[in-house]
Amino acid sequence: MGGRSVAGQVFLLQVAIVLLLVVAAAGALVLQVRHDSTTEARNRSLAVAETFANAPGTRAALSAPDPTAVLQPRAEAARAGSEVDFVVVMNTDGIRYTHPKPDRIGKKFVGTLAPALAGKSFTEEITGTLGPLVQAVVPIKADDGTVVGLVSAGITTENVGGVGDRQMPLLLTAAAAALALALGGTALVSRRLLRQTHGLGPFEMTRMYEHHDAVLHAVREGVLIVGGEGTLLLANDEAHRLLDLPEDAEGRHVLELGLDAGTGALLASGHVVTDEVRLVGDRLLAINQRPTDLKGGPAGSVATLRDSTELRALSGRAELAREHLKLLYDAGVGIGTTLDVTRTAEELAEVAVPRFADFVTVDLAAAVLSGEEPDAGTSLRRTALSGIRKDAPLYAVGERIGFISSTPQAQSLGTGEAVVAPALKEAHGWLAQDSERTAQVVEYGIHSLITVPLRAGNLVMGVANFWRSEKPEPFDEEELALAEELVARAAVSIDNARRYTREHTMAETLQRSLLPRNLPEQSALDISYRYLPAQAGVGGDWFDVLPLSGARVALVVGDVVGHGLHAAATMGRLRTAVHNFSALDLPPDELLGLLDELVARIDQDEATEDGSAAITGATCLYAVYDPTTRQCVVARAGHPPPAVIRPDGSVDFPEVPAGPPLGLGGLPFETAELKLEEGSRLVLYTDGLVEDRERDIDVGLELLRTALTGADRSPEDTCQAVLNALLPPRPSDDIALIVAGTRALGADRIAEWRVPSDPAAVGEVRASVTRQLTEWDLDELAFTTELILSELVTNAIRYGNGPIEVRMIRDRSLICEVFDGSNTSPHLRYAASTDEGGRGLFLVAQLTERWGTRYTPAGKVIWTEQPLP
Repeated sequence: MGGRSVAGQVFLLQVAIVLLLVVAAAGALVLQVRHDSTTEARNRSLAVAETFANAPGTRAALSAPDPTAVLQPRAEAARAGSEVDFVVVMNTDGIRYTHPKPDRIGKKFVGTLAPALAGKSFTEEITGTLGPLVQAVVPIKADDGTVVGLVSAGITTENVGGVGDRQMPLLLTAAAAALALALGGTALVSRRLLRQTHGLGPFEMTRMYEHHDAVLHAVREGVLIVGGEGTLLLANDEAHRLLDLPEDAEGRHVLELGLDAGTGALLASGHVVTDEVRLVGDRLLAINQRPTDLKGGPAGSVATLRDSTELRALSGRAELAREHLKLLYDAGVGIGTTLDVTRTAEELAEVAVPRFADFVTVDLAAAVLSGEEPDAGTSLRRTALSGIRKDAPLYAVGERIGFISSTPQAQSLGTGEAVVAPALKEAHGWLAQDSERTAQVVEYGIHSLITVPLRAGNLVMGVANFWRSEKPEPFDEEELALAEELVARAAVSIDNARRYTREHTMAETLQRSLLPRNLPEQSALDISYRYLPAQAGVGGDWFDVLPLSGARVALVVGDVVGHGLHAAATMGRLRTAVHNFSALDLPPDELLGLLDELVARIDQDEATEDGSAAITGATCLYAVYDPTTRQCVVARAGHPPPAVIRPDGSVDFPEVPAGPPLGLGGLPFETAELKLEEGSRLVLYTDGLVEDRERDIDVGLELLRTALTGADRSPEDTCQAVLNALLPPRPSDDIALIVAGTRALGADRIAEWRVPSDPAAVGEVRASVTRQLTEWDLDELAFTTELILSELVTNAIRYGNGPIEVRMIRDRSLICEVFDGSNTSPHLRYAASTDEGGRGLFLVAQLTERWGTRYTPAGKVIWTEQPLP
């Protein structure tokens, strides 16, 4: 900026030129504006004068007694409207009739009149009474062409110049902006010049070039600069040495320098590469290449060459070690993601292909797959196979393999140590295993093998085999160590999966042994069911179907919290308790009350013994259906409500009071009575069907309603439809589902009599029974049935209270029931030889298949069952 440098001098010269151009442009613009303003003033004054002279009434006003009175207002109005400084009307002698200044009226006009008196309009610039001005004089002519007056209009020079003055600020502003832009552009150009040269003069730049040239040829890295057309522009000494370039290489095309085709094509192409290794002669060169025109530079590229022959070998070993560590890390993360033996073996095979071996096979003892400890021996089952191709002639998955003692696999199983076979075509012990198959394996290209035993402590579960075909080098000792480490990590996961499989199998076996294997025969309900254990572990869901007296059937579903053996065992205890309680013919609410007390006692006993987890939280739903009345009595303890599918296909969830879960105690359970039409379907289920981690129970119940809606479906079809709609891919909880289609016993299969409290009525009962049995074609049972009912009715009359009723039901067996209003229960006893009575119930027990007592709100019922002939 001081002017001492070339950049400064150029800067000052450009500023001077810009200023000169701006001044010249401003002067020319001022002159042009003034000329245009004067021309505009002449045109405007002439137009105003001619317009006023030819205006209607102007000529007539000249003949008026007082022309001034008529013309002065008109002239002033015209002057104001046309933006001129004056409009003067005068006679032919130049005496004014009008003027902006009234004191000038009547005086002589200042200016030239001759051209106007001659009939011509003209303009002139003069100094008049208002000062320097531009004015026009126009004649007023009579009809015959005689000039009878004159009109003059004008603009003072001050106003003429004012137009230019008003435009001057805009002109100067534009000039200033242009000057600023010129100065800015000049400054930017100068700054770039300074930046590129760093303010250096020729001497400094020459010295810098010499230093750069010395450094370029001294570095231990080859540098090549290639032009846009592939011409070698510069090569330092190291580049000459590494590429063995001729002395006259600069200026020649790179393809003419004797380089190998690949390297020459790369340098000529200018493509971007980073550390691309190429074999040039006996050297491994790492080539980096970048274009030179990325930021506006000249077309071409610059390449650097580095001899990495020795470093390559070292880095290769380091990279291999890094890959091995990465493989072990991935194996730790990717093996053992599930507690499934087969899947864990597959994960071992998948993680090692193709990063370590081309093919991997895993062979396990059959006992391991079922969760047991394997016996000593070499008979294994191929569990997993993974490879770079699918057509390898190795044993397929699922095949049972008996390895002979000379094979590496048998040696590995026997010693518990890994075995490497570097050349399979020379491994005679392996070739003897299966001469036809081993020949195919060798012909296929598999040439090297590592066999590693899958050990967990002293337990050998099988072997893992690593096969190589693509890489020509055989497995070495370092890779053997890696294979051992890899298999050791997988063996722990496989053993964990084996132990889990054993425990899961035991729990599932226990659970299924505790669940009903076959549903009992009964006529009240058409039942289908589904039971699905959880994927994560065996749970405590259970169900049961219990025939009761009087052709009734009880349905029960329950759920014990938790999973595993404890939950399965607890479920078995509860199911057994329900069996025992149901044998007492208790109402559902009383049965749940007893079950609640039982669970509380179990919790107390277990807490005092070993502090194991309590089972409080178990739920249960108990329903009793009577086909003679189509009544269903339901009670539940913390369990989801039942669903009822009506014969028309509609679905509802009846309001059943929700008692607390079993074991909490303190609150009584309540029942709900449902009237079910014949052909209805009663649906009982556990919460695993409608609730999980990703679905709220309200959503699940609505999905269940949708799946159940629809008529004309059997219970079996209904079960399948529900599972298709609601079953998750991997259930996290057990699922128990019962669909029971209701049936009703017709009136033709039921006979009822009201019996008076009179011993004489017993004979009438026997006669009625005989007639009814004859009608049912059961005459063979008449004698025994008369004896049974005679005894029961006699006891009811003697020891019970009225009313007394007798009912016979023909179902799968002949059912006889005697109702009375007493709560006293009869007891079976053995009468002594001297006793006169006490043998009635003994005879009843001998003549019937089953008998018992159940209580009703109004009394009790003594019932018996006899098999049909």
